[in-house]
Amino acid sequence: MGWMHTARFLTTAAQLHHLPDITVPEIAFVGRSNAGKSTCINTLTQQKQLAFASKKPGRTQHINLFALGKQGVTDAVLADLPGYGYAAVSRSDKQRWQQVMVNYLRSRQGLTAIVLLCDPRLGLTELDEALLEAVRPRVEAGLKFLVLLTKADKLTRAEQAKVLSITRLQAGGGEVKMFSALKKQGVDEVAQLLWQWSHPVEGSTAAAAAGDATQGGDTEADAEADDADRDAPSSSN
Repeated sequence: MGWMHTARFLTTAAQLHHLPDITVPEIAFVGRSNAGKSTCINTLTQQKQLAFASKKPGRTQHINLFALGKQGVTDAVLADLPGYGYAAVSRSDKQRWQQVMVNYLRSRQGLTAIVLLCDPRLGLTELDEALLEAVRPRVEAGLKFLVLLTKADKLTRAEQAKVLSITRLQAGGGEVKMFSALKKQGVDEVAQLLWQWSHPVEGSTAAAAAGDATQGGDTEADAEADDADRDAPSSSN
């Protein structure tokens, strides 16, 4: 979606009190250091180096903000939070940044949505589940969240359908979608969802129109199940 392609660097901060006050919707991207977070952001925005993708995961220890909107206008902000859980980072750094992230997710004014990136081959780890538990009060109060299963190209369609079903049960009502930067799977769908979350009135109108146009068609779950059935081995094999 063209809106995502307007992303531009806004600021970076090592501490929460260094972040500027934001009056527009803010969407945070979080996840383990090897979950493909920077690659996902760069793919969604069609910019190769907007988010820094280090060859040594866990080295980025700042919160980076990117503005979205037409030139001279910011109508939403993406927040790229440091990856967590990587063994090469010292224990003290891990603890410090985990606390910074929890404080950010619990208290950041204007935070509208969280995108939690997860490698579907690993599923939601203990750290991922702890993060979801930490933000549960805000989610119950209306905060949106999406579990994005990256690197979908590493799985067959049948495997994707299975991990989708499992993760939806674990996500506690949040959105769950497959994503592949390599195959561009889910890119337009995720961009549309983030736009709707950042523009709730306009997004509701667009969603209603899309629903009318596709009324009577298969749901996403039906389509995924059909794909899984087609890719599953036949009984004669």
